[in-house]
Amino acid sequence: MLYHLFTYLDKTFDFPGAGMFNFISFRTGLAFILALILSTTFGRRIIDYLQKKQIGETIRELGLEGQMSKKGTPTMGGVIIIIAILVPTLLLAALNNLYIILMLITTIWMGLIGFLDDYIKVFRKNKEGLKGRFKIVGQVGLGLIVGLTMYLSPDIVIRENKEIKGETTRVEGVEYAKQDVKSTKTTIPFFKNNNLDYADAFQWAGDKAQTYGWILFVLVTIFIVTAVSNGANMTDGLDGLATGSSAIIGVILGILAYVSGNVNYAGYLNIMYLPGTGELLIYAGAFIGATIGFLWYNAFPAQVFMGDTGSLTLGGIIAVFALAIHKELLIPILCGVFFVENLSVMIQVGYFKYTKKRYGEGRRVFKMAPLHHHYQKPGNSGIQALIQRPLQAMPESKIVVRFWIVGIILAAVTIITLKIR
Repeated sequence: MLYHLFTYLDKTFDFPGAGMFNFISFRTGLAFILALILSTTFGRRIIDYLQKKQIGETIRELGLEGQMSKKGTPTMGGVIIIIAILVPTLLLAALNNLYIILMLITTIWMGLIGFLDDYIKVFRKNKEGLKGRFKIVGQVGLGLIVGLTMYLSPDIVIRENKEIKGETTRVEGVEYAKQDVKSTKTTIPFFKNNNLDYADAFQWAGDKAQTYGWILFVLVTIFIVTAVSNGANMTDGLDGLATGSSAIIGVILGILAYVSGNVNYAGYLNIMYLPGTGELLIYAGAFIGATIGFLWYNAFPAQVFMGDTGSLTLGGIIAVFALAIHKELLIPILCGVFFVENLSVMIQVGYFKYTKKRYGEGRRVFKMAPLHHHYQKPGNSGIQALIQRPLQAMPESKIVVRFWIVGIILAAVTIITLKIR
């Protein structure tokens, strides 16, 4: 809103200082600061309101150190994150940019799903929350909206990159196609020009290959939205873990959005040029500011939990953001913490069912799943699991910081892989 207002004032009246709003870096900085102020200042008021209404977390006894001390801690704090993202984005971003519109829809859509889940848990006293099938319907619905929009909209296009090689076959530069085109290509390391075309899987289909490629892309979109949002939800088990991990991921996504929308920087990383994605940096600034600001209250010992209102929203935002900038195949690296948390649960459940069927009793791989809880349990303490190390239980704060460090390493690897030839 302010962006459009100051753009009008600059063009019509040459209003002093209004031209600053033409710079993405300026608006990103403002979005970050505003989100930080909103999440820290108004966050306190929201927490007080949640405490007054006795909207607290019910704790299931899992035998974890310090677990019961969290009983009654306000939940549904994800509302703080959502407000701190939406307000700066609405004020400072170009609201006619389709990428921004998609991110706003994602934030509200996933926020509503998470809010319903928390509402049922807290007010209806149903620990199961929103039934799984309804969550999946919501996630699939968002995936369809995003996938079909990217397929049908003429505003979402790319300019393909092509390597320029010298006599020694060494890459000396990158050039781009002259025209914008609709494409099913996405960025992936180690492939030619760092691109992979979904349509290549259907070369046998001839003229219909591109159509089938878009169908595959929509299916991939649905899978990624569901997987990443659930992964963020699984990770939200320790104070500050999901929040800090999301902030780290947000920094890299913001960088990739900016360089993808700038033809010179895109050429340096040898990735496709995506006109209009630079505007997503404003959203990323708000996202990072909101998550860091929320850590003010969510870091150990937490004064508020984000609940599914926050975790499902964060996961959905990360998934759609990566899809919008054609970087979805980098998610297993960039969101490695979410991926491993999800994988640990699937391994634990799968192995338990297999051993129960074969031996008559279920056995475990980890002392507890998701993975972060594995480190909270001491080894060789009566829990029958294949992996007993570490033998001593680790403090919650140490586990969180180490997971953050792993997240930072994976974030750096995500960027570095694009330069590997």
